[in-house]
Amino acid sequence: MSNSDLDELAAELAEFAPAEKKNGRPASEERVIAGFEEIQRFTEKHGRAPQHGEDRDIFERLYAVRLDRLRALPDCRALLEPLDHQGLLAGAPTVTASANDAIDIDDLAAELAGVAEADDITVLRHVRTSADKRAAEEIADRKPCEEFEAFKPLFERVATEVKTGLRQSQSIEAGRRAIEAGDFFVLDGITLYVAEVGEPLKTTAGEVDRRLRLIFSNGTESNLLLRSLQRAFYNDPAARRLASPESGQLSFGGELEADDVESGT
Repeated sequence: MSNSDLDELAAELAEFAPAEKKNGRPASEERVIAGFEEIQRFTEKHGRAPQHGEDRDIFERLYAVRLDRLRALPDCRALLEPLDHQGLLAGAPTVTASANDAIDIDDLAAELAGVAEADDITVLRHVRTSADKRAAEEIADRKPCEEFEAFKPLFERVATEVKTGLRQSQSIEAGRRAIEAGDFFVLDGITLYVAEVGEPLKTTAGEVDRRLRLIFSNGTESNLLLRSLQRAFYNDPAARRLASPESGQLSFGGELEADDVESGT
């Protein structure tokens, strides 16, 4: 084939090439759209919208939380409704948006950045280790907190501080999952409070760990191992630390990792 023939063929194929983006959307909007498209793909694959429930896969629960937030934010609804051919935004949020979930489109976009890479997430985390499975089982094994009324004012105060900007919602990066008593986190869309950190202990695998007492904003509690909570943060790309500048948490300094405790007795 001559060069002139190649040129003609290229010109013909150019008509079918996707148009170049002009004046593209802000990166935050692109991430929100990408996250919503992952929810749409889940819906197409399973024939239904993602649902909440401790018996659901962690990814489905993640998508359900995201969908609730997208439904609750007017800016996101306006952005996504032209793309919503499945009517996902028409349903009412399963979990009512509250001050605990105060978030704007940029913050949501940051959380959805993990969802936008769902192909990688599915490949890397679809087959979970036994430790990951144990962590998920421990998190699901919660019981009603009989003393919740004593903790409730703490959650209300934190919600107010997040809303006013006094307390910051931060992503939990690898290597920065330190945990200490008094910390607040958001895991699987639920705020949790680290009420107690136990003494160092040795696991059957020979690792040094600590037993935690965690109080959840839905009135339940759990005695989770520190390492299990750290694994849960890894498995939830949208897990957040609700950091207070008063405690110095913004720099992540002075906090204990499981490996930081002495192994001696």
